[in-house]
Amino acid sequence: MTGNETGGDKKKPLADFLVYISVEKGLSRNTMDSYGRDLGGFLSFLEEKGAAPASFGKEDIMEFLDELRKKGLSTATMARHISSIKGFARYQLMEKLRTDDPTENLDSPRLWQRLPKALSLDEVKGVLSSGEAGPAKKLFSARDRAMIELMYSSGLRVSELVGLRLQDLNLEAGFLRVQGKGSKERVVPVGGRAVRILKDYISGQRARTLRGRPSDYIFVTGRGGPMTRQRFWQALKFHARQAGIEASPHVLRHSFATHLLEGGADLRSLQKMLGHSDISTTQIYTKVSQDRIKKVYRQYHPRAV
Repeated sequence: MTGNETGGDKKKPLADFLVYISVEKGLSRNTMDSYGRDLGGFLSFLEEKGAAPASFGKEDIMEFLDELRKKGLSTATMARHISSIKGFARYQLMEKLRTDDPTENLDSPRLWQRLPKALSLDEVKGVLSSGEAGPAKKLFSARDRAMIELMYSSGLRVSELVGLRLQDLNLEAGFLRVQGKGSKERVVPVGGRAVRILKDYISGQRARTLRGRPSDYIFVTGRGGPMTRQRFWQALKFHARQAGIEASPHVLRHSFATHLLEGGADLRSLQKMLGHSDISTTQIYTKVSQDRIKKVYRQYHPRAV
């Protein structure tokens, strides 16, 4: 068997593919480099097996992914490798280098995601009340309180939270409009407690901070500019640690979703509120709730173990 038959020269098929995606898709240099690294590793794997670049099957892909798992690669990195291999296979089909697509029924990387962490109700209450007494009180600004309360009340992404503008709010009706991923707009309810805290912040600290300066943004810094994701992350982290808890904006959003589902919310409603385009993304929370039920059972049932 010759080197070409075994895929000994992996450089040409990889180079041809990279030229194609560069010309046809106009991808960035970083994306091109990622494709090159991922596919270079996959083609080296095929070469070691004696498989040709144009005749690999699903079994080869699964073996390769299994090797990556053993190396402890993250879900995001695994997903990127799968995306690269899928693109390569589609290119081969288009160029008539093969007649089948071994990636056609490849499971979505979403199925491999780690379960999101969620705070308990008591932990959320601890974060929300962390600055009501003690030395942290003077640092727990009305803005921080309003942002944390609103994120937990409505399950916003941190980018959505800091990007909110006054015209997005309808506090009398108890909802807000959010510009989510892909510029998709959705309407999200706001709880009564969050409404009261937001009103106090807007008429109080926000007005004093701006001192008559115009700003469409709800959450502003001391200089009057819009709040940043990094600044909010730091504020949340500080107040959570005051309560002896580790938390991030991502964890707070997961807690919103998990607690709603545990309270009886249906998946479709939760999907709308979270702004998920695919309900399979929302379904991961059903597993979170089941795991929590099992944990409670093992902890409290006298014959669970």
